[in-house]
Amino acid sequence: MKTGIEMGLNRTGIGTSPLAAKASIQGAEEGVPLAGIDGSGMARVRADYVRDAEPIGTVPPPTSVKGAVLSAGQLLSGKRPAVLLDKLSERLAFERTGTRLYEALIAKMEAMPATEKLPLEEVRRFHDEERAHMQLVAAAIERLGGDPTAETPSADVDGVASMGLLQVIADPRTSILHSLHAIHIAELADNDGWLLLIQLAGSMGQDEMVTAFSAALDEEEEHLESVRRWMTNGVLAEAQREAATFEPGEAHAT
Repeated sequence: MKTGIEMGLNRTGIGTSPLAAKASIQGAEEGVPLAGIDGSGMARVRADYVRDAEPIGTVPPPTSVKGAVLSAGQLLSGKRPAVLLDKLSERLAFERTGTRLYEALIAKMEAMPATEKLPLEEVRRFHDEERAHMQLVAAAIERLGGDPTAETPSADVDGVASMGLLQVIADPRTSILHSLHAIHIAELADNDGWLLLIQLAGSMGQDEMVTAFSAALDEEEEHLESVRRWMTNGVLAEAQREAATFEPGEAHAT
């Protein structure tokens, strides 16, 4: 199993084949008249698509009488409860992804050599806390009369945006350090997402949510600090690790 950062038969760079590179550059210069290309037509097409596109989705109306009453009260006070429901659904989607990210990391850790492992019990606790945060947000949506199974616009966008992070960790070729990098990105976004949600809930008078979400943010801040420390220590240790002898016959071509 490849766990470190080694030199090998990597042919992705142009410098590995200078003769072919020169011919490729010359062919591109001769075959594509860059000076004569006008990109204004393409820009107009993009603008037309933006203007004509349908919304990415909607926020469903409350599914209970209590939710309808709460929404009506917020509307009468000049506030839009749909915005809060949308951001709650976004947070729910991201916490679901966070749970899956840690599940994938745990599976990778259990398969790695002992020297490559992180504190497994701490990572499992982070996984459980992410799952608890997901349940916390789902309950908050239900208290507002919303449907936690509905995919709102922000939840849809969030799912697409975070898809690549899960792909990184689930890929059997990636190392623990690669996986930590992906989780670090997720935790940075997660912390800011909770901060925004707390401010939004507070602006709508949802004091109980603010208290519960602030406790979740405290845990997320611990996740971020721990992941950042593990990643930093891992990279520094990798840089000091004794270099392996490069054997072309054994290296992985990329």
